[in-house]
Amino acid sequence: MTSTGIRLHAPTPGWSIPADVVVVGSGVAGLTAALRCEAAGLRTVVVTKARLDDGSTRWAQGGIAAALGEGDSPEQHMDDTLVAGAGLCDVDAVRILVTEGPDAVRRLIETGAHFDESTEGELALTREGGHHRRRIAHAGGDATGAEISRALVEAVRARGLRTIENALVLDLLTDADGRTAGVTLHVMGEGQHDGVGAVHAPAVVLATGGMGQVFSATTNPSVSTGDGVALALRAGAEVSDLEFVQFHPTVLFLGPEAEGQQPLVSEAVRGEGAHLVDAGGVRFMVGQHELAELAPRDIVAKGIMRRMQEQNAEHMFLDARHFGADMWEHRFPTILAACRAHDIDPVHEPIPIAPAAHYASGGVRTDSQGRTTVPGLYACGEVACTGVHGANRLASNSLLEGLVYAERIAHDIAVTHRRDDLHARVPAPLLHPEQPAHPLLAPEDRFTIQRIMTEGAGVLRSADSLTKAAEQLHRLHADAREALHENGKTAEPGVDTWEATNLLCVARVLVAAARLREETRGCHWREDHPDRDDSTWHRHIVVRLNPDRTLAVRTTDTADFPPTLPQVLGSARAGGTPMHHPAQRPQEQ
Repeated sequence: MTSTGIRLHAPTPGWSIPADVVVVGSGVAGLTAALRCEAAGLRTVVVTKARLDDGSTRWAQGGIAAALGEGDSPEQHMDDTLVAGAGLCDVDAVRILVTEGPDAVRRLIETGAHFDESTEGELALTREGGHHRRRIAHAGGDATGAEISRALVEAVRARGLRTIENALVLDLLTDADGRTAGVTLHVMGEGQHDGVGAVHAPAVVLATGGMGQVFSATTNPSVSTGDGVALALRAGAEVSDLEFVQFHPTVLFLGPEAEGQQPLVSEAVRGEGAHLVDAGGVRFMVGQHELAELAPRDIVAKGIMRRMQEQNAEHMFLDARHFGADMWEHRFPTILAACRAHDIDPVHEPIPIAPAAHYASGGVRTDSQGRTTVPGLYACGEVACTGVHGANRLASNSLLEGLVYAERIAHDIAVTHRRDDLHARVPAPLLHPEQPAHPLLAPEDRFTIQRIMTEGAGVLRSADSLTKAAEQLHRLHADAREALHENGKTAEPGVDTWEATNLLCVARVLVAAARLREETRGCHWREDHPDRDDSTWHRHIVVRLNPDRTLAVRTTDTADFPPTLPQVLGSARAGGTPMHHPAQRPQEQ
């Protein structure tokens, strides 16, 4: 595997620090990996885009799913996960998740996370969409992510791990053999290091979260701009399943012009008995699925959108008035406060809701140890595609996946460390090319990308909408390239321009995959291909970036992923079938 040589236009690093492993991201996946690596004696550096506790994890409300309750089992958890994944889960990856999950949660509790308990002192478990049993552990009622983040951040600080906050990762460094040699990053504001620098390390763990900001309305924080996926693509790694973006069914509707991060109304509210209704009070999910409001998220989101279309409505309602004030205040205090901040009182009135972009089921392709197709580069959490989620993530499996696969990554790095003596090997990264290889977009292009993606690749997609989106995204990039090639000008390097450029990169790959998958499956809904097509599409779409900036697109032979190990990767990319959409020309990035 060799790097594409494509890098963001940025100043030459002015400082560097050495490490055995650098973890990029500070959610449940990143901090778990960092703590386990440090415990194995590895010099570990954590790089995070904002503060340690400011990633997506702390916004998680519902909880973490694991077979911890009486009568539950990993096999039942696996069955629910496979059903939600609509035939595209990697069975071995799911088996790892559900069998290792319970003990991983117990270790999280040992680390200091406090989950809600019943009056008998047992874990208080709730139920969410797609689950046939109560297996969701939660904290603070509906503040599970905040509690997990608190516990892990305290553990990181207590162990004295080296952290670099307010730092945007730019590109992967590689050595002459194409192996990982660290990352470049830009530190914002005052601190020990400012400006562009580097962490030199033979192992890099991407735990950068999602890409929800590629859409106008999302539950993701503003930092979720697809930086990890874009970095991996430029480094030559493969990504998969980017077309499967989960739109959470119940996001607080703040008006048709609302943009940016929107308040989430957890699925746990429905798990406790709230009803989805239209303006007339009719429960429209009854009869559409055996689980009604607790069907998998893709089915509920589609049910809401259909009802909105039928009634020409901008939103539906979530009715939990029967909970009463006491239950709202003790079980869902965070959601209650968010609703009241927007002059909605769920104790006395239904909550207006509509689907919004929530979670990327796809990402950087990994194996069962979290290894990508670039030697020394790992990925876990939402940035990764382990095969666990398939075409649609089961509720509350995300925190568990980050936890389980982060531990597996740390174990693999520790084994590699002992075998190859990484501590003694100081990587010698190749120097940056003098001329920028990648034009930067202007900051305002971020909003243009979001509008294009919302209109063309949102909940409802079609060949026409996706083709229009692809053409508009291509024009954005072409204009930036022309400006660079004709007069040597590109947007000024900075956080806003780097983020906009990363968003364009992931948007174009997402649209390319969504155009190619001519079926409706999971959270990928094609109006022009309304049926699931297992004969053609019971497989994954895998994309990588060529050095000439074209996209190499292929499919796997089955729903299981081929290995990522470099020695089995040749020009055929470990098997699979190259795909060519008749309406597509080679994609440039």
